[in-house]
Amino acid sequence: MNIGFFIVGGLIFSIYMGLTIYNVIYSSKKQKEENYPDKK
Repeated sequence: MNIGFFIVGGLIFSIYMGLTIYNVIYSSKKQKEENYPDKK
C-alpha cells in the first residue's frame, strides 16, 4: 500500500468531518433562531 493513499484518505475524511461538524452547529443555531426569534 502506498502512503499517498492514506494521506489522501485522511485529508478527505478530515474535510468530511469538518463539514459535518459545521453543518450540525449551523443547523442547531438556525433551529434556535426559528424557535425563539426574540432571543439573541
